[in-house]
Amino acid sequence: MRLTSLDVFRGIAIAGMILVNKAGVADQVYPFLEHAKWHGCTATDLVFPFFLFIVGVAMIFSLSKYNEGNRPTAAVYRRIFRRVAILFVLGLLLNGFWTYNWDTIRIMGVLQRISLAYLFAALIVINVPRKGQWAIALLLLIGYWVAMSLIPVPDYGAGNLSSPEGNFASYIDRLIIGTKHLHPGDAFKTMGDPEGLFSTLPAIVTVLIGYFTGDWLRVQPVQRRTSIGLVLFGIGCLGVGWAWGLVFPINKRLWTSSYVLFSSGWALLLLAACYELIEVRNRRWGKPFEVMGLNAIFVFVASVLLIKILVKTKIGTGENAPSTYTWIYEHLFLPWASPMNASLVFAVLTLLFWWAICYAMYRQRWFVKI
Repeated sequence: MRLTSLDVFRGIAIAGMILVNKAGVADQVYPFLEHAKWHGCTATDLVFPFFLFIVGVAMIFSLSKYNEGNRPTAAVYRRIFRRVAILFVLGLLLNGFWTYNWDTIRIMGVLQRISLAYLFAALIVINVPRKGQWAIALLLLIGYWVAMSLIPVPDYGAGNLSSPEGNFASYIDRLIIGTKHLHPGDAFKTMGDPEGLFSTLPAIVTVLIGYFTGDWLRVQPVQRRTSIGLVLFGIGCLGVGWAWGLVFPINKRLWTSSYVLFSSGWALLLLAACYELIEVRNRRWGKPFEVMGLNAIFVFVASVLLIKILVKTKIGTGENAPSTYTWIYEHLFLPWASPMNASLVFAVLTLLFWWAICYAMYRQRWFVKI
């Protein structure tokens, strides 16, 4: 079984990622294209958890037969670990691109978190009975909350969630990964890493929630009541996540338990919309997004590489020579638009560029899979 609506959902997520990444290079962008400064959640903060949720939904169609009393074979484990290794190495290569200073390279990242969350979620679903899977998900969310609230951090005490550097997750990142291998951005130098090790634990639950959703969808009729069920589950997750956020703030950089449920709620609502329009009503509006969703990994890696090339290369000579990105932005967009509109148009045109490449690949039936 293949859900076209899931491919469309993936395409929407990758399109959002391109817009956010490209516009985010500029100094001024619209608020909806920015991450929350610390606590809180913007539309931009939903893009990454959508990817993890989608990974979970897709897992049900590839791993479900190993969760029905069948013992997984060595080949299954090799396939899982191969996929994990490729994603992690790709993430490292992207982090070090251009200089590759292994003494200071950032260890974690988006692809690294996806690989680790997928690894542990896959091992759980093929080795643990259904009730045990739910118990582990609940234990991870509550355990993370307890750890972040009660375990003291040297010089900061316990439950310090108001500062990037004083929380337990950041402390673990600095302790295990080391400060030289954390995110190099100015906003993260004292924090740890926004895709750190300890905060990957609740990210596993984001994948598991996707898996539980796919498992439920697999046995449901393709009818409106299934879409309504997704909506109700989504509203429930949103409500619980919001309420939990009153005591354990919604925070993407810490991937708090409340953020897991809150972002999963939005993922369920968007999936419900895609499912209703595409699977139930058989509408074809999502074809442009499906084209991108079928080559999501390729687009992610290639688009990030393009951004790095534009930022690292320069037009002209000398210390004050602008980067290629800055030159294009200032000469082709800023002269006729405000900074925010210029960055948005630049991002939209970049999105159209990658869509055209994906469409050409789709026409040739070229699909990059890991």
